[in-house]
Amino acid sequence: MKLNAAQRSTELTALADAPVDVVVIGGGITGVGIALDAATRGLSVALVEKRDLAFGTSRWSSKLVHGGLRYLATGNVGIARRSAIERGILMTRNAPHLVHAMAQLVPLLPEMNRASRALVRTGFLAGDGLRRLAGTSAATLPRSGRVSAARAAGLVPAVRRDGLDGALLAYDGQLIDDARLVSAVARTAAQHGARILTRVAADRATGTSVRLTDQLTGESFDATAKVVINAAGVWAGEVDSEIRLRPSRGTHLVFDAQAFGNPTAALTVPIPGELNRFVFAMPEQLGRVYLGLTDEDAPGPIPDVPQPTPAEIGFLLDTVNTALATDLGPGDVRGAYAGLRPLIDAGQGRTADVSREHAVVESASGLLSVIGGKLTEYRYMAEDVLDRAVALRGLRAGPCSTRNQPLVGAPDNPVSTRIVEGLPASLVARFGAEASNVLAVATCARPGDPVADGIDVTRAEFEYAVTHEGALTADDILDRRTRIGLVAADRERVAAVAAEFV
Repeated sequence: MKLNAAQRSTELTALADAPVDVVVIGGGITGVGIALDAATRGLSVALVEKRDLAFGTSRWSSKLVHGGLRYLATGNVGIARRSAIERGILMTRNAPHLVHAMAQLVPLLPEMNRASRALVRTGFLAGDGLRRLAGTSAATLPRSGRVSAARAAGLVPAVRRDGLDGALLAYDGQLIDDARLVSAVARTAAQHGARILTRVAADRATGTSVRLTDQLTGESFDATAKVVINAAGVWAGEVDSEIRLRPSRGTHLVFDAQAFGNPTAALTVPIPGELNRFVFAMPEQLGRVYLGLTDEDAPGPIPDVPQPTPAEIGFLLDTVNTALATDLGPGDVRGAYAGLRPLIDAGQGRTADVSREHAVVESASGLLSVIGGKLTEYRYMAEDVLDRAVALRGLRAGPCSTRNQPLVGAPDNPVSTRIVEGLPASLVARFGAEASNVLAVATCARPGDPVADGIDVTRAEFEYAVTHEGALTADDILDRRTRIGLVAADRERVAAVAAEFV
C-alpha cells in the first residue's frame, strides 16, 4: 500500500466531501493502531496527524517490546500479563520481521550483594513464567539463566572484568525501530481502506465532528463522523481541555557500538537504591548503542521535540560506568533524545511510580479520548477504545481481528514477497518480506548504493519513504522513516541526498 503526496491529496478531498464512521486524531502508535482496528472491522476511517507519523512519543522509546516484568514486581499483575501477551502477538503474528528476541545481561559485580542478585534472578524466573502464561514459546524468547564471566564478556565486551562473577541473562522483545512499527501499522490500515492523512491539524473536536486544516495549503473544512477519537498522546489535552495528563521525560544517549565493544546483548545495570529499575545499553541498527532510560517529571507546555537535560545525561553515564571496564564521558556521546510519556495524572508521587495503565474517557461533547498506556499494548488499547465506540454509537462493525493481522512486511501479509538472496541484511531487517520490493520499484540512480559511506541505508529506501511510506520532507526521511538524524554528524552527511527525493 502506498502512502504519498498524491494519495494524501485525493483522500483529503474525499474526506471533505463525505462523512466517515471514524475520525482518529493522532498519528502515533495508538492512533494508527485504532485506524487499523477500525478498518479491519469494516468501518470507514480517516486518521489525521498535525505533523508526521510517529512525530511524538512513538519515536522516542527504548525500542523495546516489554514483557511486563517491571509491572509484575510492583504487583500489577494485569498489565504485566497483558504486556506479555501483546509482546507474543507482535513477535509471532503481527510483526515477526520487526520484533526479535534481545538478550539482557546483568553482570554480577562485587557491588551487587547476594540479596540483589537473588531478587533479579527471581524476577527473571517470574518473566519466564509470564512468557509461558502468554503462550510464547522458548524458541521465540529463550529461557533466562546464568552465564560465565567469559560468556558475559563475549556478549558485552566493554563490561568490567575485575570481580565479574558471571552474569544473569534474560530475554525481551526488541523493535528494529519504533517509528518503523508506526509506519507499518499505518500502511496496513491503509491496505484495509483507512485514509492516513499527515500535516492535517484538528481542532474544535466533538463526538461527531472536527475542524481540519491542511497544514500545506492553509485550507480548512469540517469533517463529520459517527465517532471522533482523540489519540493525540501527550497533546491529548490540547484536543480536549477536560483531560489532565502528567508527562514524564525519558532520555536516551546514542553511542557508536564500538564504544561498548560492538555488543550483541543489552548491558543491564541496576540503578542504585532502586528495586526494579535499570539502565540499558542496547545494541541498535546503524551500528549504534542506545543508553537509557530516565523518568523525570516534565511539567509545563508540551514541546514539539523534548530535550534531555545535563543532569539526565550525567545520571545515565554515571550509572552505566559502574559496569564498564573504561568510563564513558560526554565526548563519547554521538546524539541524545528524549520523549514524554503521556501518563494519567494521579496526583503526587514520582512519575516512575505512576501507573502505565490506559483509560478511555468521554467528554461532555461526546469526544472519546484514549490516554496513558504504553507502546507494547497499543493493539489492546485500540481494541478497547473501538469496543467502547461501537457500543456507545451503535456502529455496525465486525469483531476485532488484529490479533492475527500480519503487518506490511510480515511473511503472511498479502502483499509480501519472497526475500531473495543477496539483499542487504539491514534492508531485510527494516522491511522484512517487503525488502525485495523496495529495490524492485526504485527509479532513482544507483538504488542499491548506501546514502553515505558507513551508513547502511540505501538510496532506494529514501525513495521508498516518499513513494510508499508517506514522507513529505527530508526531515520525515531522516528522523522517522530512517533514524539517521539521531546523530547530527550523520544527518549533515546525508541531508543533500534526502533533499533529492522530496
